[in-house]
Amino acid sequence: MMLDNPATKYRPFVAVDLPDRQWPSRRIETPPQWCAVDLRDGNQALIDPMDQERKQRLFDLLVKIGFKQIEVGFPSASQTDFDFVRSLIEEDKVPDDVRIQVLTQARPHLIDRTFEALKGAKNAIVHVYNATDPVFRRVVFNVDKPECIQIAVDATTLIREHMTAAPETHWTFQYSPELFSTTEMDFAVEIVDAVEAAFGATAESPMIVNLPATVECATPNNYADQVEWFCRHIRHRDHLIVSVHPHNDRGTGVAAAELAVMGGADRVEGCLFGNGERTGNVDLVTLAMNLYTQGVHPGLDFSNITPIMREVEYCNQLPVHPRHPYVGDLVFTAFSGSHQDAIKKGMAARREAENDFWEVPYLPIDPLDVGRSYEAVIRVNSQSGKGGISYLLEQEHGIELPRRLSIEFSQVVQEVADRLGKEITSQMIYQAFVDEYLDQHEPFALISHRMSSEPDSPTVSLEATIEEYGKRRTIQGQGNGPLAAFIKALAAEGHDVEIIDYHEHSRGQGADAEAIAYVEVRVGGEAVFGVGTDESITSASIKGVMSAINRKLSTEAPAPNVTADTLA
Repeated sequence: MMLDNPATKYRPFVAVDLPDRQWPSRRIETPPQWCAVDLRDGNQALIDPMDQERKQRLFDLLVKIGFKQIEVGFPSASQTDFDFVRSLIEEDKVPDDVRIQVLTQARPHLIDRTFEALKGAKNAIVHVYNATDPVFRRVVFNVDKPECIQIAVDATTLIREHMTAAPETHWTFQYSPELFSTTEMDFAVEIVDAVEAAFGATAESPMIVNLPATVECATPNNYADQVEWFCRHIRHRDHLIVSVHPHNDRGTGVAAAELAVMGGADRVEGCLFGNGERTGNVDLVTLAMNLYTQGVHPGLDFSNITPIMREVEYCNQLPVHPRHPYVGDLVFTAFSGSHQDAIKKGMAARREAENDFWEVPYLPIDPLDVGRSYEAVIRVNSQSGKGGISYLLEQEHGIELPRRLSIEFSQVVQEVADRLGKEITSQMIYQAFVDEYLDQHEPFALISHRMSSEPDSPTVSLEATIEEYGKRRTIQGQGNGPLAAFIKALAAEGHDVEIIDYHEHSRGQGADAEAIAYVEVRVGGEAVFGVGTDESITSASIKGVMSAINRKLSTEAPAPNVTADTLA
């Protein structure tokens, strides 16, 4: 049960005293170094850890994306990890420009086993850690500060000896003061200074110091303060590659990583889509794509993001949420009517824009940049409006509804959506459009027509054969165009039909192209829309008028002996 006063049980985080902090005014203009830890930190968090086949598939995927540093396991703690590291090395599966990273605790026998696993590697990072947080020192390991430092220094010395004994490998050393974010800042600096001195790092051959937020315990600005404070106070900043490893316990891991880079970090460790213990590691995909939206290429390739997601889901045997930033199945989808209308207008404006800058409402990036199409940008349910419906008809069926017709037809789709109570697919919308407008062939239908005109005369003569209530008849009229002539022919038969508005365009390309005409007419004093399609624009226009007449008649209850004079 939640406490009425949680302050009696939980202490507030004590912020770093950094009144002249610089990070808030900085921008990230170049990507950090990336290290993917999916195969180790991510793997240990899985319900069913990866087998060799899944590990290899995920490693190959990380290489393909462009990661140059990949933590591949904890070989001293797991035979599966040991065997996987050996297979990568012995079967020459690591590209020359990729460094594999392995983790070990600061214990001599585990360090020895780690180097046994790495024998023959071309490029390797040995990552050693020990806990520096006061609770861990006191409760878990029962060591004081000097003893904690000695553990780290002894491990570093042994690692350096192993590296010296294997000069055929290009070695990089990495040290993590585990639980950095809850360690006293002056002690974090003290222990890293001691480790750096023991290893003998230089500006030409730096070591990595990783500053993990092992458990996220404060707002992201505090983590940035800690990183900046550390970078200011460490003895030899130029001897270090400062790395961060944020977790997501408070749900702000991405923000913490970004602010930490602004605070001076050079490198970020994390996992694809944020897999990891508890609420996860920081999500490297979101971090990379956030940079991309600011005009900074992250150095990682997510041009075809959906297959990447599916492969990670297979390897982790965990689903990626449909609302996950940049990759989820629904992240580029709008159901809301107002959102759909804004997106539709934004896409139209982009086609007319004089520059290439992406400025489409509600879409932070162009879905095409990550291999998505525009097909799923707008989907329709009972929350949708005319903008989304019009967009789908235009994008997938080549139907460009005039505004007033769009408003009218949206009510048709709304009724279907309310009745079904679920999403309405593009095909369902198109079928509703066909049923409502294009399949209106009774009681009036066009059978054929013939036009003629005199040279240099604006007048067109039209003769049309139509079917009225199952009977064929021929009507004739003249006007300043085919449609006007047809309206005059109807008027000559006593039908009160007046054109209010008219739009037309071609639909399709090449031999499959056809004309589509949208006609708004006034029939018996009431405005009504009709739509017609045909290879001939004249036929399409006439069919559009007859569609409108038939729709008007379908709303009335005709008498059994109804005649053609119904329209009069």
